Amino acid sequence: MTEYRLVAEPRADLDAAAAYHWYESERAGLGLEFLDELRATYDRITAGPLNYQDLEGGIRRALLRRFPYAVYFAAEGDVVVILAVLHVSRDPAEWQRRG
Repeated sequence: MTEYRLVAEPRADLDAAAAYHWYESERAGLGLEFLDELRATYDRITAGPLNYQDLEGGIRRALLRRFPYAVYFAAEGDVVVILAVLHVSRDPAEWQRRG
């Protein structure tokens, strides 16, 4: 069984930080709950990235269970690259337009 290593693109980290700050401004502690759920989602991804549907060109998506966010990622060998952490109401092609 392959052990996967997770690497987040800098922009994905910025996505997560923005969501954290927004939730924390809504209620103290909610941002930390978001980060806990994001970590749990990252753990599920690294446990089996190929279990997620290939959306297009090797890009896959995992949904957070408690918050309306999706993690877009690619599995490249034994590395999982997190490309974006986006609210589900955002255009899923958002991360592709980043340059």
